[in-house]
Amino acid sequence: MGTQPQMQNAPAPVEAGGLPPEMGGGAGGIDDALARRNTVVLGIAQALFSLASINMFSTAVIAGDLLAPAPQWATLPITTYVAGTALTTWPAAWFMQRFGRRAGFLLGAFMGVIAAALAVLALFRADFTLFCIATMLQGTYQAFAQYYRFAATDVASPAFAPKAISWVLLGALAGALFGPVLVSSTRELLAPVSFAGNFAAAGLITVAALLVLTQVRLPRAEADDSAASATQGPPPRPLPELLRQPVLLTAIIGGALSYGMMNLLMTSTPLAMIGCGFDVDQASWVIQWHVMAMYAPSFITGALIARHGAARIMAIGFVLMAIAGVVHLLGTRMENFGIGLVLLGVGWNFSFIAATSMVAESHRPSERAKVQGFNDLMVFLTVATTSLASGQLLAGAGWAGVNLALVPMLVIAALALAWHALNLRRQVA
Repeated sequence: MGTQPQMQNAPAPVEAGGLPPEMGGGAGGIDDALARRNTVVLGIAQALFSLASINMFSTAVIAGDLLAPAPQWATLPITTYVAGTALTTWPAAWFMQRFGRRAGFLLGAFMGVIAAALAVLALFRADFTLFCIATMLQGTYQAFAQYYRFAATDVASPAFAPKAISWVLLGALAGALFGPVLVSSTRELLAPVSFAGNFAAAGLITVAALLVLTQVRLPRAEADDSAASATQGPPPRPLPELLRQPVLLTAIIGGALSYGMMNLLMTSTPLAMIGCGFDVDQASWVIQWHVMAMYAPSFITGALIARHGAARIMAIGFVLMAIAGVVHLLGTRMENFGIGLVLLGVGWNFSFIAATSMVAESHRPSERAKVQGFNDLMVFLTVATTSLASGQLLAGAGWAGVNLALVPMLVIAALALAWHALNLRRQVA
């Protein structure tokens, strides 16, 4: 279910240390040996990024509360983190179009190391401004790391591409499994300055990610200009023309809304639980299971997409997210929060991986930067918006109001999927 991929062009130049596509089995190659190797490398890099990221998320607000000039600024380090991601995601795509995926991934990880060092320095100096700069640079690392899932498809056959995306995202499960242990064991590592040890540990983990990323082997896509494309096939299409493809527009809408809905509920859940009489440990337990539900289904999501089509799996994901909202509206017991957040995580996994798969099949290599960059820009602008809206909705309309805010987003997602299905029927007719 879906359009045929449009990525089969003449072989692109290979990044330094790489292998030609015919040896790795990309689109038109013999097999997917190189794609599978890259998937393993990128999955490990994703796991290391996840550990560093959850470490930052778990401590940045608390550390910000210690450093902020007033309590209302305590969440600013998270806002600057998301802003750093949103501002960098499109430039990151263009950088990798020009210099290659591996160069971009190494640059992103290097920024992560710098961010960790600045965060440690900021905590020792009690400098709130420097701490916010550090988290913004950490957002830059995330902007590049978000492309691991796309990179896994660069030399993959159409049949293997959804599995490659799924397996890379599976690496993020490491954050859910080992992140809380890392946070608690490194919090006082550099005592008496609390939380400095967390960021020092994140820096060391990111150094390990740098070493892992040197093993990525990917062809470099041609630059997005007419001179390059003249010898590589059809010229790259302008973004407005690309966005007229129902498959691409549906994928962008689906990816942005799935991430936005998940973030809207996840951000509010700890505060809502504490407001209902639960303690911090119980809220942390629910969030941990939610994160596991976000990534554990990746064992099978790629195979489900390959068998049933990305649009169907995306629709199932949105249905699960709608059910999560209903479960939350039925009560505020521990099981309501727990079951709802698990359903939310599985729904996000299905819808987001399906959306990524649809984006990957909707452009040529020379169009990669503009398409993937615009897609992730829309995703993180949505995440930033829902991050800000989540607290406001909880304060003004309560936990029920937060969940009811899913309704308009689910309606938009349903309309996009219906439009995509209608277009497919017209093509068949």
